[in-house]
Amino acid sequence: MTSLLVASTGGHLAELYRLAERLPPAADGEIWVTNDSVQSRSLLRDRAVLFVPYKGSRDLPGVTANSVRAAAILRHHRPDRIVSTGSGIALSFLPLAATLGSTCHYIESGTRVRGPSLTGTLLTRLSRVRCYTQHPEWADARWRCHGSILDGFQVTPASPPAAIRRAVVTLGSWRQPFRRLLERLTTIIPPAVETLWQTGFTDVGGLSIEARPWVPQRELATAMAEADVVIAHAGMGTALDALDAGRLPIVVPRQAHLGEQIDDHQVDLASVLEARGLALARFPDELTADHMLEAACYRVFQAPPLPTFALVP
Repeated sequence: MTSLLVASTGGHLAELYRLAERLPPAADGEIWVTNDSVQSRSLLRDRAVLFVPYKGSRDLPGVTANSVRAAAILRHHRPDRIVSTGSGIALSFLPLAATLGSTCHYIESGTRVRGPSLTGTLLTRLSRVRCYTQHPEWADARWRCHGSILDGFQVTPASPPAAIRRAVVTLGSWRQPFRRLLERLTTIIPPAVETLWQTGFTDVGGLSIEARPWVPQRELATAMAEADVVIAHAGMGTALDALDAGRLPIVVPRQAHLGEQIDDHQVDLASVLEARGLALARFPDELTADHMLEAACYRVFQAPPLPTFALVP
């Protein structure tokens, strides 16, 4: 059995990468399909990967264009199973794959706390696509809940540092700007703190920081592991990176009414992470230096074995 693993870069790819090791194994191997980026090149450098162009959120023409590429890939590789965590790339692959006889599984992002995304809503109309939510609160006959990407993480107190010496600030790969977080952090992070600023698409003009739009995945993971504190936008991918590095992150949600996201799913995710004890959730104007010291007083680990994510036959 050949398995095709399909996800857009960013949090969708981060989730699928971690879920892949919890899925039933594919006897004939796995092929990844995603967008070409610093993240995917770093994360999947030892995997078989096919790249398709990145398309923006809710980009119907882009979904259609990638469907042509999906048809060529599916006919050439003829996968028995396809698993996707979205977003729009799932619409390019799963409907066509289902008609060609592949077993199709769509795992909704863990950021969707209250209900499915637009992609998920559209895919539920296809009876041949198995759909999964990571939140039992809205599971039903169509949406099965077989676990969460957050399962298995545990938090333990650690010796508090006398002062913050190293910090990582990351805004992920979302294309809308989040400058107000950077502006707030420049007022509370002392200049003496060694800080890695991963700023993505946000304009940093006029800010006295040494910004890097993109940082390779493994370099970012190392920096997080060595930092006293990680402060991140409330995206699932960046939260998982921090937790994997053993850090309790401070997550700061982007807000739709300020043009920082297309909706408020980051607000919902920040609440879930804090309720699970896996993050401190704050809005930019609430952040203080004391919050950085508080987050630095904990360490995070995953207790093996990781729970299996069962797929419906």
